[in-house]
Amino acid sequence: MAQQPRRATKFLVPSDTHDPEENTASGKDLPFLVPSTKVDVLLHCGDLTQVGGISSFRRAVKLLGKFDAELKLVIASTHDLELDGTYWNTLREEDGNPEDLQDHTLAVEAIRGPFAQEAGVTFLDEGTHTFTLKSAVTFTIYVSPYTPAFGDWAFAYKHDEDRFNGPQHTREGAVSIATDPISNNVDIVMTHGPSKGILDKCPQGDVGCDHLLQAIRRVSPLMHCFGHIHEGNGAQVINWGRPDISKSVSIEREDTSRVSLIAPLKNPYPQPYIWRGTHGNQTLAVNAAIMTEDNKPEQLPWLVSLELPILQQKRRERAIVVGR
Repeated sequence: MAQQPRRATKFLVPSDTHDPEENTASGKDLPFLVPSTKVDVLLHCGDLTQVGGISSFRRAVKLLGKFDAELKLVIASTHDLELDGTYWNTLREEDGNPEDLQDHTLAVEAIRGPFAQEAGVTFLDEGTHTFTLKSAVTFTIYVSPYTPAFGDWAFAYKHDEDRFNGPQHTREGAVSIATDPISNNVDIVMTHGPSKGILDKCPQGDVGCDHLLQAIRRVSPLMHCFGHIHEGNGAQVINWGRPDISKSVSIEREDTSRVSLIAPLKNPYPQPYIWRGTHGNQTLAVNAAIMTEDNKPEQLPWLVSLELPILQQKRRERAIVVGR
């Protein structure tokens, strides 16, 4: 059987921009604020703002509008307070400011309304989404803005709650709360937080999510992109099969399974990192946090080229091609 044709597709991946224009007093051109050349897809992994705020959401959308991409996919996360409706309504009721409840609606309008549409921004809810580009390249992506609870921030879940696996795949001692577990056929996973032990090191230790690691191992997507841990900015290749002993280190998990990581990669931005891994065998893990440890927007995003399948003609005729 002939292999399905594939085409190189460029993904620009930033995260944790935290309203960089507002937080930059010098006005100098920072790496992320200088738009790259045209790409196919922009993936923003969350934390568009520092502490929410309707004007901050609009600035974030304006910033994303500067980038030349056919598709701009965006998720919220911990600092984007008003976009988590459950969190925001609970917080406002506890503070006794019911008049602020409308801010959730206004925030959603800022990130999904006409202003965002004009900027080409597509804001995604948690779950699995499939897109087809004008080039006929098709890909499936799972996204989630949620991270393990730490402090009083939005989009949080308890450490014994598993948002990413169904009950049959949940670790012992945890409970599955997944309404849309990560499916085995996804090409890309975009979450705000890292999985355990992978580009997640900070002064508090390795703070990534064990349940997410379980899901990433189970699915083995081509790429898992995230942010959240500013100190972890970088990329690594995860080998799910036999480790390359000369290049890799292993992380031993409580369940005695092993994750093999090739040494951190050098970021060639603004040139793309060309990733030719194979689905089910290797995953490119990318922490694309723009902010440094001391909250300066000086780290580089990642530009990644993935080989993705071209939709067959009969299926293409039935598909809604993004941008038409």
